[in-house]
Amino acid sequence: MPKKPPTVKPNPQRPSISNRIKRLGRFWHQLGPGLTTGAADDDPSGIATYSQTGSRFGFQLLWLAAFTFPFMTIVQEMCARIGLVTGRGLAANIRLHFPRWMLYLCTVLLFIANTFNIGADLGAMAEAANLIAPQLKYALLLIGFTVVTLILEIFTSYRKYSKVLKILALVLLAYVITALTLKGVDWGDVARRAVIPSLQLSRDQILLICGILGTTISPYLFFWQASQEVEEEILDGQTTIKARSQENNWPEIRAMRKDVWTGMFFSNIVMFFIILTTGAVLHPAGITNIDTAAQAAEALRPFAGKYATLLFAVGIIGIGLLAIPVLAGSAAYAFSESFRWHEGLYRKLKNAYAFYGVIIAAIVIGFAINFIGLDPIKALIYAAILNGIIAPILMIFIMLISGSKKHLGEYANSRPVNVLGWIITFFMIIVAIASIIFLFLK
Repeated sequence: MPKKPPTVKPNPQRPSISNRIKRLGRFWHQLGPGLTTGAADDDPSGIATYSQTGSRFGFQLLWLAAFTFPFMTIVQEMCARIGLVTGRGLAANIRLHFPRWMLYLCTVLLFIANTFNIGADLGAMAEAANLIAPQLKYALLLIGFTVVTLILEIFTSYRKYSKVLKILALVLLAYVITALTLKGVDWGDVARRAVIPSLQLSRDQILLICGILGTTISPYLFFWQASQEVEEEILDGQTTIKARSQENNWPEIRAMRKDVWTGMFFSNIVMFFIILTTGAVLHPAGITNIDTAAQAAEALRPFAGKYATLLFAVGIIGIGLLAIPVLAGSAAYAFSESFRWHEGLYRKLKNAYAFYGVIIAAIVIGFAINFIGLDPIKALIYAAILNGIIAPILMIFIMLISGSKKHLGEYANSRPVNVLGWIITFFMIIVAIASIIFLFLK
């Protein structure tokens, strides 16, 4: 008689597929403001910047994805901790501890920069949709996306809205899929370029690096991250961590850190694959002038096929629907906290007219920018300059608040985090000065 095959006993150390799915579900449930903030960082204007980086310099600047990751993560974690511990957004904390005129100036500049970004993002979304459905008119698509973003942010409950934002973040995986479907990529060269810095120190390269740093360490993300942590606490019926000083709140801090690190890692992975895709396809073809995200999607068609173009375009639309509410919302938080208006996406329109008024104004002005003949690329450059000026100023405030035991108690920065934070701050000051000099240097 034939021997029976040996019975394979289940390995108690190895979790079953159902348990893995449950763990993944729990992990997904724990993600929140960190994930949406990281995803919003890769908005259509960011996609255009990364696409131009790859098309112009190939794989040479791939290392920037790994370089910017710890920088943006540390800053965003500080902002999240400020919101979580104090129960107030970043602007409210600055208003309490520093001269108000500085806050008001930063708030106005933030609003201007964000509206430029919103205008460029709306235009990119309409152009991307036009690639998919050329029979639809650009103006109608622009109006449609403007109306959809307003409805989502104003009339959707925060609980539902936060879930929509998390799902929209997954659209960014389109860029990973696009890169992995490419043929003939020299992955050995990719691996080397990803970890070994390389610079030419040309004017164009310096400006692109400044642009990348401006799109990864951006003021609007500071305000959004801190205020969203507060909204999450309100949603869960929690008081501030400071008010719960007798409790062990470190598990909550660790959960926040996991969320932030995951979101920033996701953001930088997407940046990496966008540079990789355009560097592998457009750079060898001699296409080095990419001005918009939609132009990058169109340029891929002859070389990577219609599916790559489709994925790229879908990513632009999906992440635009996520990024525009974040841009408008961060400006609304900054204004409302600066002037003590009722604020928060958990409030209804009738209970926070001023807050939602800023959101409406930012999106409508952004929409109008597309019809006044303003070059969208110049708009993004102006926005980048403003962000470059605002970011280091705000980072000084963030460092002074998050590093103070008076303000955050035992949850203040550790010494290593404080040292790294100040290094980042001074580095951003240098970048801000360099971006202004090189922008006007002929």
